[in-house]
Amino acid sequence: MAPMTADDIVLIAILRGVQPERVLQIGDVLYEAGFRTLEVPLNSPDPFASIAKLAASRNDWTIGAGTVLRIEDVQRTRDAGGRLILSPNCDAEVIRASLDLAMQAIPGIATATEAFNALGAGTRQLKLFPAATYGPRHLTALRAVLPSGGVSGRGNRRARHRPVAGRGRGRFRLRIGTVPRRLQRRGYLAARTRARASLKGRPRSNSITNRMPS
Repeated sequence: MAPMTADDIVLIAILRGVQPERVLQIGDVLYEAGFRTLEVPLNSPDPFASIAKLAASRNDWTIGAGTVLRIEDVQRTRDAGGRLILSPNCDAEVIRASLDLAMQAIPGIATATEAFNALGAGTRQLKLFPAATYGPRHLTALRAVLPSGGVSGRGNRRARHRPVAGRGRGRFRLRIGTVPRRLQRRGYLAARTRARASLKGRPRSNSITNRMPS
């Protein structure tokens, strides 16, 4: 797999446990900080309501569901306006269902076998999970054996884009309503810097944590 560049890095904000009545307020803060991709895990309170609110509020960001384990939840996410499906595991049926609905599918993988199974199901984006127990060296080793292009996609179609492997790690903390925009942006840029270092196998810290003053 070809080395990732700064342009390949996409930070996904995870809105875990957020109530639908607060999701737009939190989403606005994350948007101002620089995030353009948000994930609402399905083990959050009324997640499809949150996805629907976020998806309807702006047309220049990508909203998706996390912890997606069932095909029916792929359809429910799409119906709510979501365009992204993230899973902690590699389920070929979930991947195919997502792609059939013209959605992005990012399954969780831990081994080369799972990575190739996911690519064989059609996805071109992978998530190392759980990243905390595998780390950047494991990701580097996986990326060394993953194809750089021409991977067989669904059916007999060939991949147009090279696969991209990423890792989810760390925390980004914001106190809603109390953080100046310049500090929100500073936290986002710090997260990108740490992500770049992590992809090079040189993490700058054990987690991405931004404690913003009130």
